[in-house]
Amino acid sequence: MSAERSTPPLADYDGLPVATLRHRVRSLTTEQMRDLIAYESSHGNRFQVLEILKSRLAELEAGARPSGGDQEFQPETPDAPRGGSAVSPGGQGPAGNPPPHGVPAQPARPKGDFRPGGS
Repeated sequence: MSAERSTPPLADYDGLPVATLRHRVRSLTTEQMRDLIAYESSHGNRFQVLEILKSRLAELEAGARPSGGDQEFQPETPDAPRGGSAVSPGGQGPAGNPPPHGVPAQPARPKGDFRPGGS
């Protein structure tokens, strides 16, 4: 990996969950794995991620072949929200009355057994 390169070979690499990363690196070549290990070492340097990457690199060096797959497919990316409200105004509950305390039109009243000034 050249010193000028500041992007990893996987799109959105920095935001990938570790479980997803384990599957996404299976389609990378040996050289891409070396680039990714160098990138991770100089940026995040996360132990668990480096272990996954080094383990996959060892598999590739032992004769494993990169699996097929489209790196553009990203199931971990949620769809954009549809917007709007699925609730119609007719489906709302009835308007309730506010509680009597703190409303200027209905001042609070003392309890029946309370007598101001004593006994």
